[in-house]
Amino acid sequence: MAKKIAAGNWKMNGTSASLSELETLTKSHSTCDCAIVICPPAPLLFRAADLTQDSVINIGAQDCHTDQSGAFTGDVAAHMIADTGASYVIVGHSERREAYAERNRDVRNKAEAARDAGLTAIVCLGESLEDREADNTLDIIGGQLAGSVPNGATADTVVIAYEPIWAIGTGKVPTLDQIIQVHDFMRGELCARFGTETGNQISLLYGGSVKASNAAEIFKADNVDGALVGGASLQASDFSPIIDALNTA
Repeated sequence: MAKKIAAGNWKMNGTSASLSELETLTKSHSTCDCAIVICPPAPLLFRAADLTQDSVINIGAQDCHTDQSGAFTGDVAAHMIADTGASYVIVGHSERREAYAERNRDVRNKAEAARDAGLTAIVCLGESLEDREADNTLDIIGGQLAGSVPNGATADTVVIAYEPIWAIGTGKVPTLDQIIQVHDFMRGELCARFGTETGNQISLLYGGSVKASNAAEIFKADNVDGALVGGASLQASDFSPIIDALNTA
């Protein structure tokens, strides 16, 4: 079975004071049947990893560069992220794909860099509202999945997060049937490419306006192994009920 994962993407939010939320989470979830991953801004990685050492919380970054070093001002290499004590990194988030024109091959190269540094890459996929309305969702997701996930992927090196672009931060959530359709499709594609055993072990997360009030319903789907949460992960009081819902799913 795939590992259950509750991941929080803080995006460009948070300061040192925000790390108190991690302390609250470690106290509230001293034991947990699912993996908890928090991805704060890069300046907080060292302190976040140190603060959550020996707890159930894992720390991740929000992006990495494809290369190990070089003249890339402002970028961070995957091995530098690993050096902070982090163990995950998000790659291919729709905000990176849109605002920074990242292509599938760029995302794939970042996922490979993460793997080589010993990190687990959370590879994000998602369609636009136009694609959804044109009934192109599975074509888009299939292309992103094939182009963004490295060859030889395993459950230890890759997690897949389906985040329909039109649902991120909008309050709009696909129907449960729509979520199930995409997650079942992704599971089938992974099994076809990597074999049934590996394909069934890779965790599939849903992301897009996940909150305490809808998490339990979303986690009912067989191939939804957790969530990649944005705004609702910034406060422990909002994120903890989502973790609890996943624990009991």
